[in-house]
Amino acid sequence: MLGRLLRERSAQATVELAIVVPVMIALAIIVYNLMVFASAVSRFDRVAPDIVVAHGVAPSGEGKVDPTEAIAGQLREAMGGYGVEVEVVCEEEEDPTSTILTFIVSPKTYRCTMVYTPWPTGIEFAGVPVGAPLALRHVRTVVIDPWRPGVVV
Repeated sequence: MLGRLLRERSAQATVELAIVVPVMIALAIIVYNLMVFASAVSRFDRVAPDIVVAHGVAPSGEGKVDPTEAIAGQLREAMGGYGVEVEVVCEEEEDPTSTILTFIVSPKTYRCTMVYTPWPTGIEFAGVPVGAPLALRHVRTVVIDPWRPGVVV
């Protein structure tokens, strides 16, 4: 009688474990992805303004290098360990006085976007794709004044 009672309790724990372990693994993967994304956002927010100020006001080269491409390349290099995609778009603010005086340059807005695709991606189990259906995006906007190098507006 005692042996039978012990087997029933052991079997119950095995079933509970079989139900709980996949849920715990899924939660661990979600937490891992959120922590990597938070770390990537923190780094991106630190380096993006510095890179935009360095290359947006005075781009390197003899005018042949597009500042947005230089900024995007430097951001990709700075974010290399996180496996993110980086996009940079430059928007110039229209100033009503710039129509009269064409040499006045308005402030430029650089919109830096980081896209993180959570892990795992591209894995299939028995023909069923496993992975996150969405990508996480973070946007950092930096406005600089071309007349005052190193000044972020």
